[in-house]
Amino acid sequence: MKTWRHLLWIGMLASFLVLAEEPRDPLEHFFNQSFGDFPEELARAREEGKKGILLFFEMDECPFCHRMKQTVLNQPRVQDFYRERFLSFVVDVGGDLEIIDFNGEHMSEKDFAFKQNRVRATPVFQFYNLEGEPVARFTGATSGVDEFLWLGEYVSEGHYQDMPFTRYKRERGQTARP
Repeated sequence: MKTWRHLLWIGMLASFLVLAEEPRDPLEHFFNQSFGDFPEELARAREEGKKGILLFFEMDECPFCHRMKQTVLNQPRVQDFYRERFLSFVVDVGGDLEIIDFNGEHMSEKDFAFKQNRVRATPVFQFYNLEGEPVARFTGATSGVDEFLWLGEYVSEGHYQDMPFTRYKRERGQTARP
């Protein structure tokens, strides 16, 4: 009897180890490289058949930004899901780098964040459709991987047109996970 339990325990542990995926660097595996030319990125997203663009507004001192990168954005299933559907870019809310906004105007990252997108707290996940129009926004850290995947599903499947994310989460939470 003891041997049977021991073998069962070893089998469960081996299954867990096979299913567990090593975290990967989000700067390399979640975010796409950009020169800050968002009209160009929109054209690229269309060419690649993406659903839109995700901007991650962050700042260095933000503990919630770091938490998202260390616990959610570093997960392979999150990275694979978002890479398939979106081009994702980082915007430093205090940054002085020049970007070109979705309307073709040149400005600093911080002006783009504060003046144009009204970012007052970080992180902010701002989704844009393929016309460069903002379609969904989430401020703060998600509760974990599942909620962040639901957010991507909510946008990529167009549910933002029919209901707020809180309702989608409630309904989605009662069904199978992505």
